[in-house]
Amino acid sequence: MGDKIMTNSFQVNKWTSEFGKEYTDRNIYSPQQLDEFYMGLYGVKCSDMNKQFLQQLDMKEKRILEVGCNVGNQLRMLQSMGYKNLYGVEIQDYAVEKAKELTTGINIIKGSGMDIPFKDGYFDMVFTSGVLIHICPNDITKVLSEIYRCSGKYIWGLEYYADEYTEISYRGQNNLLWKANFAKLYKQQFPGLELIKEEKFKYVNEPNVDSMFLLEKSM
Repeated sequence: MGDKIMTNSFQVNKWTSEFGKEYTDRNIYSPQQLDEFYMGLYGVKCSDMNKQFLQQLDMKEKRILEVGCNVGNQLRMLQSMGYKNLYGVEIQDYAVEKAKELTTGINIIKGSGMDIPFKDGYFDMVFTSGVLIHICPNDITKVLSEIYRCSGKYIWGLEYYADEYTEISYRGQNNLLWKANFAKLYKQQFPGLELIKEEKFKYVNEPNVDSMFLLEKSM
């Protein structure tokens, strides 16, 4: 990577441009469609993956924030599963407006993972789904710090996995996608975090792996 790693402004400019709008338009799913998409990708429904990690936690009445929620696909899934106090922050104006059209009773606002517009510990859980992979390595510690700061207890994630930080070309372009061991990065940055659960989900038709992980802050 080296000199190819660029600062956050490059990624922000890209994701808030027409490129980001096209991404949003390609990735709008109802809860049923999201389950079908996950079945095709992993052979497991999104709702079932969520249950594996969340059903033992008393979270349905608690405040939950998704960082980089786009149009709120995962938030709508959680709402369909009975979760009530759901929030999202998203940097792209078009996605925020689209999310407001698609969601009811979910608080989605414009915001950046570099500076989450909520007070310390405001949420019982903060999570990402395919978002940390799009943060350049120069900026990842800042985003992890903001997620940690806003979470009162749990951090949950589903991200593209690799043992070591690895850049991947995304739609023929560089500086937009990395895979890594994000649960390990959280623990390295915040040694007090406890890894409660992690599971690797292999792709059905590709040699790729995603990691879903749940971390808990020590009291």
